[in-house]
Amino acid sequence: MRALRVLLFVVVIFGALFVGADRLAVNFAENKAADKIRSSQGLDEAPNVTIKGFPFLTQVAGRTLEEVDADLGGIQARAQGRALRLDQLTAEFRDVELTSDYTSIKSAARATGDARITYADLTKAAGGDVTVSYGGEKNGSSQVKIAPKVAILSSLEVTGTVSAVNGNTVRLRVDKIPTVCAALPGCEAKVRAQTDHDWKLDQLPRNLKLERVVTSPDGIAISASGRNVALPGS
Repeated sequence: MRALRVLLFVVVIFGALFVGADRLAVNFAENKAADKIRSSQGLDEAPNVTIKGFPFLTQVAGRTLEEVDADLGGIQARAQGRALRLDQLTAEFRDVELTSDYTSIKSAARATGDARITYADLTKAAGGDVTVSYGGEKNGSSQVKIAPKVAILSSLEVTGTVSAVNGNTVRLRVDKIPTVCAALPGCEAKVRAQTDHDWKLDQLPRNLKLERVVTSPDGIAISASGRNVALPGS
């Protein structure tokens, strides 16, 4: 009986040591991955990276991690000299393959992501003193209200649609030009110059594609997914 108690004590001690070593290893790996993403993307701060699954060391031995979550923070896209900022981009990477030397992540078998755009950032990106606000949904399309500035009209408000195109571009388009503007020479061109924009997101992880855009009173939510997705910096 005494020998059994000693054996159990040893097992518990070694188990605790293994868990401690495993947690130290995963924390080190998370910090290294965050630093690599920060340097490759030119970010001011390192993003939050979380490696899930236990034990971590046996995952490393098999060169496949169950799940890696990354909060990439804000990224920007440019169009016509104006930048559109995504307030937040988070992604979950599943079945993540490590490189042969175990020093970095090669790719993920599949991934999902979510991004957010505030109306303040969309307004700033549109430029020209344009105001963009929540417009609800119509026929399954997420809409916004746009108030462009046209000198020949005292006030004007149009409805626009925000969508994801080509897997990497956020598109803003006015749906219909009001009759009062359409009847005035040059008015429609001036309105569309302020309302119709495409912002291409060059900093997305490779093969992670934008899919769906939903507007809400709090902002614009974009969902994304993909297969064989590479993490930034890998």
